Amino acid sequence: MLTDKQDAFGHEIYDYFQDGGGYEIIERDDGYIDIGGGPGQYFLEYEEWPPSEREAMKFATGKVLDIGCGAGRHALYLQEGGLAVTGIDNSPLAIKVCQEQGLRDSHVMPVTQVSRKIGTFDTIMMMGNNFGLVENPTRARWLLQKFHRMTGATGWIIAQTRDPYQTDNPHHLAYHQRNLERGRMAGQVRIRVRYRKYISPWFDYLMVSRDEMQELLSGTRWELREWIEDAIGSSVAIIKKR
Repeated sequence: MLTDKQDAFGHEIYDYFQDGGGYEIIERDDGYIDIGGGPGQYFLEYEEWPPSEREAMKFATGKVLDIGCGAGRHALYLQEGGLAVTGIDNSPLAIKVCQEQGLRDSHVMPVTQVSRKIGTFDTIMMMGNNFGLVENPTRARWLLQKFHRMTGATGWIIAQTRDPYQTDNPHHLAYHQRNLERGRMAGQVRIRVRYRKYISPWFDYLMVSRDEMQELLSGTRWELREWIEDAIGSSVAIIKKR
């Protein structure tokens, strides 16, 4: 679990939830600095969501596990629609925001600790580009096997990602090449989050194209059924259990 000083993301969204907060800073391990999209995105009403996210919610059925639930907007939407939703996040303050907004079942937990001990599910959801939490190909396949054991015969994964190749930013293109030279996937970034005096630990975050998603799923007893793209660079993979 993150310490309070490491919970940069949690402090950002909790401050915004209370009285409006600032922006997170994303620091990459090559020294590249960028500003996050702002905490308001984690509190958008359904009508304000990108069309790809609204379309993706149609595939959620039964009991849902929301991995990296953040402020809980996807989980709360599904809960209001009558589904039983369990939200997990490694940020204690993110879970506090979820609870204060009315999410009935939520836990401070990193993705690596998910197991049948927290339940079995019909749908596993990784929105907010949170397929990236798999970090690397080896861990992705390990987690996909865990997800297989945690889901019923007709399980689904709804996983949002970003195609790293849809950029002409020379700094990103150079980083892709740097990754490939080190034996990493091009979209495997190592970053940390800063907000005011709070700094997260360094962590890997994996962004993949459709073809790379297909390759990661190969041999895992999951198959890609749909790939929902949007105009802002993100895509949602709809993945069905075999």
